[in-house]
Amino acid sequence: MPPEGSDSQAPAAKPASRPGPALPRSTPNRLDIPSIGVSAPFTALSLNRQGTLIPPPDTDSNLVGWYKAGPSPGERGNAIVAGHVDTKTGPAVFSMLNTLKAGNKVTVTRDDGILATFVVDKVQTYKKKDFPDQQVYGDTNDAQLRVITCGGAYDHTAKDYTANVVAFAHLTSFRWA
Repeated sequence: MPPEGSDSQAPAAKPASRPGPALPRSTPNRLDIPSIGVSAPFTALSLNRQGTLIPPPDTDSNLVGWYKAGPSPGERGNAIVAGHVDTKTGPAVFSMLNTLKAGNKVTVTRDDGILATFVVDKVQTYKKKDFPDQQVYGDTNDAQLRVITCGGAYDHTAKDYTANVVAFAHLTSFRWA
């Protein structure tokens, strides 16, 4: 623990190799990441015909999406949350995602009235061509969260970013909201 009055943070706890806490399925309704100023409602996401995640509509820059066919946040496995880094009108909900640090907290308010708290383990940027699908989307023994947005340079020809930013987090606690 850092000394009282210090601005330092204790290092993030490492995810357990054995199953940690997990919750039953429940639709998420709000995502809060105080360290980067995020407080956003959820919408459900699905896959397109090519099997890739359809992002939230870019008409609301403060909207995040949850992949509804996967685990819900707090449920055992990787819950996938995605949002825009920017839109045509300016910065969006995850414009600061790449500045998250290990140990930062992420909270999800769920429809069942539970507030699930996750701690960030790491934040990585991957070139789209080298995206580690299994590491990001693969199954886990505990409740984890993957928060994803675009990153890298913007390719004006492709009209897309060259990379993705992924925050990896694990469930540490839950309580009634």
